[in-house]
Amino acid sequence: MDKLLLLGDEAIAQAAIDGGLSGVYAYPGTPSTEITEYIQKNKIAKERNIHREWSANEKTAVESALGMSYAGKRSMVCMKHVGLNVAADAFMNSAITGVNGGMLIVVADDPSMHSSQNEQDSRYFADFALIPFMEPSNQQEAYDMIYSGFELSEKFNTPILVRITTRLAHSRASVQRKTLKDENKNSLPSDLRQFVLLPAIARKNYKALLGNQSHFIDDSEHSSYNKYFEGNDKTLGIIASGITLNYLNENFQNENIPYHVLKIGQYPLPTEMIKKLYETCDKILVLEEGYPFIENKLTGVLGNKKIIGRLTGDLPRDGELNPNHVAIALGIEKKIDYHIPEIVAPRPPALCPGCGHTDVFNALNEVMEIYGPGKVFSDIGCYTLSALPPLNAINTCVDMGASITMAKGAADAGMKHVVAFIGDSTFTHSGMTGLLDCVYENTPITVIISDNDTTGMTGGQQSHAEHRLHQICKGLGVEEEHIRSFIPLKKNHEEAVKILKEEIEYDGVSVIIPHRECVRTLERKHKLNAKIKTLDL
Repeated sequence: MDKLLLLGDEAIAQAAIDGGLSGVYAYPGTPSTEITEYIQKNKIAKERNIHREWSANEKTAVESALGMSYAGKRSMVCMKHVGLNVAADAFMNSAITGVNGGMLIVVADDPSMHSSQNEQDSRYFADFALIPFMEPSNQQEAYDMIYSGFELSEKFNTPILVRITTRLAHSRASVQRKTLKDENKNSLPSDLRQFVLLPAIARKNYKALLGNQSHFIDDSEHSSYNKYFEGNDKTLGIIASGITLNYLNENFQNENIPYHVLKIGQYPLPTEMIKKLYETCDKILVLEEGYPFIENKLTGVLGNKKIIGRLTGDLPRDGELNPNHVAIALGIEKKIDYHIPEIVAPRPPALCPGCGHTDVFNALNEVMEIYGPGKVFSDIGCYTLSALPPLNAINTCVDMGASITMAKGAADAGMKHVVAFIGDSTFTHSGMTGLLDCVYENTPITVIISDNDTTGMTGGQQSHAEHRLHQICKGLGVEEEHIRSFIPLKKNHEEAVKILKEEIEYDGVSVIIPHRECVRTLERKHKLNAKIKTLDL
């Protein structure tokens, strides 16, 4: 089969297609977005009509994938790490229902918070759910894990979580494809009550999940993704999980490592391999990206032997690892200076020139001078950049949809003239239920849904709002006379100020929908149309 140069995300996407995928479900979130985008553009995916539309949020994505699995076909869910929080209800319960067709849940963690609110480690979620999980060390292994992962899922009747990190997701390497598999045929579960989590059935399913734990561990012990390499020096044993194996290899010429090394790519932890390393070596260094997940488990299980890593300070407790960090932990002289020269001035990110959000914030800032600072609540989107100079417009950003619910809480506490600022895609992701709470209690807040017709922060994916915002807000119970709109342009500044003042003064729920297409997606449309016109000529 073909050899391709692929991002880690693209290797996962190609493997899923080659492995018999029938549907991918996802909400865009860096660094996972390119997985679904690759499938959306893929020729085979189009020919097979593989489901590849975006979901409203991560919870609906997991539930839809579980429904496809129920029907006997292979499905995959993709999200970033904080998206797993949104999907947690469906994710945790999918471990109890089990699966019919193979189901993979790919989660891209973001250590160092390149584009995220936290560094949480998705391995804890998989461990919490008691399901097997995998962590590739390179693009080829990412491909192989996904390709064979569907079969592993079907073998144990369980969803499988595959955890990647930013560095693997967004770097390229050569990947060897395998034979394209047929899709599964439709088939119902052998037990038609398997997915009915009434307590009596859930208890039975949970016992089955617990009974599978020893089988999961045995499979890890014999997995090709877990390998034990023997060295000559027994003073140190090294456990390297996922991409950290590369950081280790880069410190030794020709990857000639003198120590015993246990590479881990499949979990639960292979206990026999770990015991062998423990009994052979004087000290154990644990290399892992994210939280000290393995280190915590070893410290609790293995007791007194010196185990070093993130918890002991031999590796940094936060952020991504790199070859330099590993060199220092190994006692090798620091080799690379990552100092940024003073001549390179820091440039904070900013909204794009011509962005409609900017015009909305300029009007909002003028109005809020009347009411005082600290009253504008926001959340995740391009517009979060308005927290920075020169706009300095928002006061909160916690998670998707939190603008409305935090504004509600502040209003409930007695704060007056409270504003929630949210984007169109974020509103349909997780803002609608918060607005319903406000309508139910007629909470005196003004919700600004800044509509730019896209999911702008992750590259311009299609928004589920799609000119439906007025209808959605009306359907949720907002009084129609208090659903207002304007086009955010400099020439409409006075109109915007007038509308904002009127609705912020209103003692009840009001919604303002400034609407202008994202300048970046509009630019891409113009370029595409010009290209088509040129081809026609």
